[in-house]
Amino acid sequence: MTVDVDTPRPGVVTITMNDPRRYNAVSASMISALRKAFDDARQSRECRAVVLTGAGKGFCAGADLGFEDDPFPDTEGRGQVGGWLRSQEHLAELIIAIRESPKPVVAAVHGAAIGGGLGLALACDVRIAAETSKFSARFVRVGLTGCDAGTSYLLPRIVGAGRAADLMLTGRDFGAEEAERIGMLSRVVPDGEVVGAALEVAEVIAGHSEYSASMTKAGLWANLDAPTFRAAIDYENRVQVLGLFTGNVEEAGRAFVEGRLPTWRPM
Repeated sequence: MTVDVDTPRPGVVTITMNDPRRYNAVSASMISALRKAFDDARQSRECRAVVLTGAGKGFCAGADLGFEDDPFPDTEGRGQVGGWLRSQEHLAELIIAIRESPKPVVAAVHGAAIGGGLGLALACDVRIAAETSKFSARFVRVGLTGCDAGTSYLLPRIVGAGRAADLMLTGRDFGAEEAERIGMLSRVVPDGEVVGAALEVAEVIAGHSEYSASMTKAGLWANLDAPTFRAAIDYENRVQVLGLFTGNVEEAGRAFVEGRLPTWRPM
């Protein structure tokens, strides 16, 4: 089993890449298993937030290049260009699925998050890392480009174009302290505590109503690409008004007066 799925706390699903012998390098079968896990979380009415992490010594060491016995889907009979393109698209579809999941995703990173592993972390909504974590857009160092697994889109939007240019053009390794300083991480915690810290954040998110969490995530990323400020404001206005019809604003008021947690209505 290359991916483990667990529900350690109410409303929180943990998805763990589980191939520690290869430092959780993303193989065809692991990508397929991750896609299924995120699809299942998307369809689950109980799931409110997801934690993505890796087993063993590292988060994800990037692409698994030893895939002769684990071919990517729809590559058989294709030429080199077509086969490699379908392989790239298979990983890209996973990155998109994480980014577009209505359930907020918290990355719990330890050890290495390299290449495609960096892309997986960037696709998550919140990133927490252990002190000794390291990151790299390393493909530029092996004759390819640093534009891989969504990195060329996500990294500049998270840390700014100037810092992203440095990291992507050099392909250098950078640690958790620098990643936090430039805004890529929301928190750095001692080694061994990263999953617990990520679960705490996910539990807070899961405590919100389904509408609130999913629409906040959708609006955040939609408005990052909004063509104008007015378009972003118009989007905000529509989702706020729609939220008034869920019944949850009234429930939040009653819960406050009665000194209890709200019982949210489903979306």
